[in-house]
Amino acid sequence: MAQKIEGIQQLRIAEKKATERVVEARKRKAQIIKTAKKEADSEILAFKNEKENHYKQYEQEILGKKSNSEAQIQVETTKKIKELDVMLKQNRAKAMDAIQQSLFRIEVQLHENVKL
Repeated sequence: MAQKIEGIQQLRIAEKKATERVVEARKRKAQIIKTAKKEADSEILAFKNEKENHYKQYEQEILGKKSNSEAQIQVETTKKIKELDVMLKQNRAKAMDAIQQSLFRIEVQLHENVKL
C-alpha cells in the first residue's frame, strides 16, 4: 500500500510539474505574441510613414508642376487681356460708327402692296 501511496504522490507531483510547465509555456507564448505584435505594429507604422513621405514628395512634384503651369497660364491670360484692351481702344470708334450707321440710317419706303 505504501508503494501505491508513493506512486499516487509521484503522479500528483508529476501532474503539478506538468501543469506548471503548461502555465509557463502559455505565459511564454503570450509574451512572444505580445512582442511579435509590437514589432508588427512598429513595422506597419514605419511602412505607413514611408508611403506617406513618398506620396507627399510625389504630390509636391505634381503640385510644383501645376503651380508653374498655373502661373504661366495666369501670365498668358493677363497678356491676352491687355492685347484685347488695346484692340478695343483702337477699334471702338470704328465699331461705334458701323453700329450707328446701321441703326440710324432709316430709309422710308412704302410697302409694295400699297397702291397709289
